[in-house]
Amino acid sequence: MSKKITLFLFAAMLVAGNGAMAQKKAGVAKGKKPLNVLFIMSDDLRAELAIYGSQQAKTPNLDKLASEGVRFERAYCQYPLCGPSRASLLTGRRPTTSNLYGNREWFGATFPDWISLPKYFRQNNYVTYRSGKIFHGGIDDTEAWVTGGEKRQWSNPIDSSAPSAVSADEYWAKFSESIPKTSAGAEKRHTYSDRWQAVEGDSVNTLGDTKVADRAIGYIKESKKSGKPFFIACGFSKPHSPLVAPKQFFDLYPVDKITLPPDFSALPSVPIGFPAGAIRTRNADLFVDRSASPEEARAMIRAYLACVSYVDWNVGRLLAELDKQGLRENTVIVFVADHGYQLGEKGKWSKAGSLWEQGARVPFFIQYPGAKGNGKSSPRVVEMLDIYPTLADLCGLPQQKELEGKSLKPLLENPGQEWDRPAYTLWNEHGKGITGVVVRTEKWRYAEYFGIGEGAFLTDPINDPHELVNLVRNPKYKDVVAQLHKLASDYVAGKTELPATTKESLR
Repeated sequence: MSKKITLFLFAAMLVAGNGAMAQKKAGVAKGKKPLNVLFIMSDDLRAELAIYGSQQAKTPNLDKLASEGVRFERAYCQYPLCGPSRASLLTGRRPTTSNLYGNREWFGATFPDWISLPKYFRQNNYVTYRSGKIFHGGIDDTEAWVTGGEKRQWSNPIDSSAPSAVSADEYWAKFSESIPKTSAGAEKRHTYSDRWQAVEGDSVNTLGDTKVADRAIGYIKESKKSGKPFFIACGFSKPHSPLVAPKQFFDLYPVDKITLPPDFSALPSVPIGFPAGAIRTRNADLFVDRSASPEEARAMIRAYLACVSYVDWNVGRLLAELDKQGLRENTVIVFVADHGYQLGEKGKWSKAGSLWEQGARVPFFIQYPGAKGNGKSSPRVVEMLDIYPTLADLCGLPQQKELEGKSLKPLLENPGQEWDRPAYTLWNEHGKGITGVVVRTEKWRYAEYFGIGEGAFLTDPINDPHELVNLVRNPKYKDVVAQLHKLASDYVAGKTELPATTKESLR
């Protein structure tokens, strides 16, 4: 054999070998199809599922899905508001990197080179489908979708103004514009959001989330026919207010059986010993500018739970269709919420501004075909930021170094393995800089507040799950506070609201 032929054969073997390695890396080894993705999101859903220990929620479909995959017990959003939270998850960047803290800013206007999660899958030959709310309403990454994209209504660039200060007069002026009333019922200007409704009859079929599920079911059928790898994103708007759901789900929850949280309050109330910035003075979603009586509170919690069960029912419909089409065994299924929610704890009925456990923690589980960890839960602290690199990793797509999360694939194989990565959630109350940040480890919750409501708290979520005792000044925890203070201050360095321009107290 001539030297030229030998060299040619050797080169051909190298090419073939490299091609096989590339196929293996991409999850498409010979005889194996690329994995599909079914990405399901819920809006304003805290970890209020039976499988997460809820004593009230009835969520059989989500519980079953979570029990068949890997359930993350300590998963946290990066910002407790729809737009910034979703932007962080879907771009793989922290809010401290993007400076995106509002619901009317589009990441692409400021960072045109950033590739969103669905767009990355589209660029890698996946058919991307969208049904419902994935990016925040009006700020869709339209070009990311083959089917289902919507024209952006807002393309505002991110406001990257330098941090400034808020005076006590400015702070109280906003609150004084609408003093909370103590009579029942929402003011007319708040009645769209601040209400609940049990829907009956044919109207059930026209509810938004019913149609969102119908559309996603159609995408599953279409994908089966085409045989092409798919990324289907299905976003349910519930249990976001207004709390509207079919009556059948209200009937699951007798109102006289609904329990109130131990720290329930008629109006937003900062616990004794905690910084003033820890609770916003006004609610944003429910009980807006009005007090919550125990009777009204029970009715509202019942409505929230009914909406949770409505989401559960719709998720069950998606999974049934996936099974019917024989696609389950080759599909990665993700379920997550955009952030948590407070249901009267400390008088708060919203997610906005909540750095408490109920506001930052989210239900999150992944069913990855063949994973050794399926059927187990992971106690490790993870962030929603980790979803983007995880899905790229599971589907064999090239990793992007710019992403700030970390692939959770090792935890899907061994849910209990060592994983020392805290979670960060932050808030910008006045648009003048970060006003609060919480660091969550497996053992501790530590928060710092800046500007007008400055201060800090340390709570022990294991022994004080309702976060009623601030340990930050307890000498016993001096070293813990010092360590977590450094993590928090490093995370938000140079981006916090400046101290108040007057020394006037918030009292």
